Amino acid sequence: MRFYWIKTNSIIKKLFSHYVWDLPNTQKTIYLTFDDGPTPEVTEWVLEQLKKHNAKATFFCIGKNIQQHPEIFDKLIQDGHAIGNHTFNHLNGWKTATTEYIENFELCEVTISNQMSNIKYQISKIFRPPYGKIKRAQAKRLRKLGYKIIMWDVLSADFDQTITKENCLENVIYNTKEGSIIVFHDSHKAFKNLEYTLPKVLEYLDKNNYRYGIIP
Repeated sequence: MRFYWIKTNSIIKKLFSHYVWDLPNTQKTIYLTFDDGPTPEVTEWVLEQLKKHNAKATFFCIGKNIQQHPEIFDKLIQDGHAIGNHTFNHLNGWKTATTEYIENFELCEVTISNQMSNIKYQISKIFRPPYGKIKRAQAKRLRKLGYKIIMWDVLSADFDQTITKENCLENVIYNTKEGSIIVFHDSHKAFKNLEYTLPKVLEYLDKNNYRYGIIP
């Protein structure tokens, strides 16, 4: 199994305290997030699972995917979920010049705004860097624009083809607590693990009286 920060530790949070890693609270609220959509069939399946549990989530969308699948993006809004920026082309910030990175972010933001132009909806200023990789200069530019950099407290690692679906479930169940920001991916690559894990996670959260929040 490859190594990940499945449960983000306190040292990392302190070193990068200007990023949002979790949202501590006393109401047992957790925050489900989904990266890389909207994706045909997969995102729609996720929406069905969430609806069964009256659960809301935050979707960090890729601009290109919004353009290609606007009808699926519209379903996210209609179902009351929050939307965040995940760049237009899923760029790795560590491998991208800052100017290019910000332009790609802005292109995604324009795409989101255009798609929602006829909808009464408050667009949140939230951004998640693909792969969790972003340079300090890039993050500084985004924060100056008023955006919050949303990372995570619990990584499901559903995208990893080398782990079992049982491992994926354990990653979430054993590490979630009040205020956790949990990362899933509504992508074809992640679906094998996601299809097994998400329903069981939702059942676990309901059974343990967790509440579902969306990232403001």
